[in-house]
Order: sequence, then C-alpha cells, then structure tokens
Amino acid sequence: MTAEKVGEGVEHLTTSGQFQIDGNSFDVDNNVWIIGDSSEVVLLDAPHDAEAIKKAVGDRNVVAILCTHSHNDHVNAAPAIAEAFDAPILLNPDDRVIWNLTYPDREPDGEIHDGETFTIAGIDLRAIHTPGHSPGSTVFYAPDIGTLFSGDTLFNGGPGATGPSYSDFDVLIEQLADKVFSLPGDTIVRTGHGDTTKVGDEAARLDEYRERGY
Repeated sequence: MTAEKVGEGVEHLTTSGQFQIDGNSFDVDNNVWIIGDSSEVVLLDAPHDAEAIKKAVGDRNVVAILCTHSHNDHVNAAPAIAEAFDAPILLNPDDRVIWNLTYPDREPDGEIHDGETFTIAGIDLRAIHTPGHSPGSTVFYAPDIGTLFSGDTLFNGGPGATGPSYSDFDVLIEQLADKVFSLPGDTIVRTGHGDTTKVGDEAARLDEYRERGY
C-alpha cells in the first residue's frame, strides 16, 4: 500500500482492518488523509496499519494526528504513530466516551474544539463539530483547496451510520443541514470510507436521507 497524491497538499492511503462496536466486528477499508508538503504533514485519522502509514509519511514531521472521531477503526494505529513521530493525538473531548472503549488507559494528547483552525503547509483546516455518528465527530474544512474531510459524518450517497451506541440520526441530519450543506456546493468531500463526493451532490439528497433513515 502506497499513498497517492490526490490534490494540492493532499495524499490518500487506504488501510484495512476491523471496526468493532457493541460486541460486533465488521471488515472495513479506511481512508487515511495526509495533508502537508515534503517536510511536514498532519494525519486525519490513523487506522489499522501503522507500518503502512509510517511508510507513507517517510521522513516528514508529523505535526499532529487529527481524529475525526474515535471509533477503533479510525484510531487503532494512532498511539504507534504518535510514538514513532512524537506527534500528539488530538480529539474532540465529547468523543472521550468512545475513545475510552479502545484506550481506557491512554488519554489523547490534546483537544479539538469547534471552529479551531490548524494550518499545515499553508493549508488551513477548520474543525467543525458535527455530532451524530459519534458525540465528538468532527469534519475539517480546507477552503483554500475547496475540500472537506468528513470522517464518518458524510459519505458518497449518505450520512454516517447511526446504529452504534452513542450515535443519533436526527442530530446527524441537523448537523449536515446546518453546518455541512451550507458550504459551497462544489466542495470536494473526502470521506472516512469509500469514494469522494461533493457537498452539493449530497445536499441534493437531504430529503432522501431523512426519508430512509439510518
């Protein structure tokens, strides 16, 4: 597995493993987004395969691991990456209840708050708190490159799942309508799993989301 450059300052890596929640396990492929340049990067999530992620990063400095949320399939390689690169793991504090299911004895290194901006290689990433899939789920909007990194809040064709514990469909739909679908329609959405999409394409399906539920 190697990382592929997919846009200005953005590289993509796919890792595979299991999502475990409520006593169930599911095989999943996760997207890892590496944002930065030839000297420094941030990682959006660190799932499954620490060695593949380390190889993709190479000798660059990892400024931070920004967690979109803390279901195990998004953070199960995070401590190993943090140790390898001396990088902090940052998480919205509302998601600690989920984090503790995987890491009861290891705290995140810092917090992510709604509206906070992280800048890497001249790219601003604005954190937008979008609870619903999990209490602390956070998307990152990069207006300079017209991109939203949506974690599991939004996918190509639908909102994130709200079957697991600590999730809420109605809250998620409200967050999408108010905070995500208000972004420019041509914003590229790079998701936590699966294919990319655009804000406008998904906004047009909002009524469909509401009708079918998740």
